[in-house]
Amino acid sequence: MMAKDSVKKRIEGESGISYTEFAYQLMQAYDFYWLYQHKQCKLQMGGSDQWGNMTTGTELIRRKCGGEAFVFTNPLITKSDGGKFGKTEAGNIWLDPAKTSPYQFYQFWLNTSDNDATRWIKLFTFLAQEEIEKIISLHEQNPAARLLQRTLAAEITSFVHGQDEMSKAIETTEKLFSNQQAPIESLSEADLEQIQGVVKVEIERNILRDGVDIITLLANTGIFPSKGEARKTTQGGGVSINRKKVETVDIKVTESFLLHNRYILVQKGKKNYFLITVKAV
Repeated sequence: MMAKDSVKKRIEGESGISYTEFAYQLMQAYDFYWLYQHKQCKLQMGGSDQWGNMTTGTELIRRKCGGEAFVFTNPLITKSDGGKFGKTEAGNIWLDPAKTSPYQFYQFWLNTSDNDATRWIKLFTFLAQEEIEKIISLHEQNPAARLLQRTLAAEITSFVHGQDEMSKAIETTEKLFSNQQAPIESLSEADLEQIQGVVKVEIERNILRDGVDIITLLANTGIFPSKGEARKTTQGGGVSINRKKVETVDIKVTESFLLHNRYILVQKGKKNYFLITVKAV
């Protein structure tokens, strides 16, 4: 470890290196060694950024027991902003619906850039090359229709979560986004009640009887982790109530905001929706 240039530069530099960073490679190497000894594992696969960690494992196996092991790396899949797919990256998604709902999963792919969607539809779907080329060509003729992103999102969501969940995600998307100019009243009580994938929270009716300031409501319902973040986003124009942008942090939310005398639809940013429901008496 000490002979590696990457480690030496960090130790000799001003910033140094934490024990966690230093030990991570050793722990991953020992993990490979244990799997080799107890599970007859001879091959470790990973992204190209893990090359050093994985080859340290093969070296440990060679030195500890004279064994032979191998590593297989593939080019790291990145986004157009340079970020990678990984649990440590902000804004990434999980295959587990408990961590990323099918609706949120669908929205992730639907909101990708043209450059990313063009690459990812070739990597993450089972569509034939001829079909992909046709979709890309049609998309280029009318980018605003987002055919490329819609196809990508539908294909991956269906594969991961099934056809039914994919259909629900599309239905929710159409209700929330397809007719943004329509009055909020166009969403029936059944529409609001049956929306899938939107985070739902309940509050007591008495909270609204005397009115509650918007920042307190957003923080206490968990829509924002803190009042500070709620205030900052609201002041930046990133919060809408019942499809109307909140222009000031001084407003009080009362029963007059309720849709069908029971619901408040909150939009946070471009694609995060929350349905506040008054508890039934």
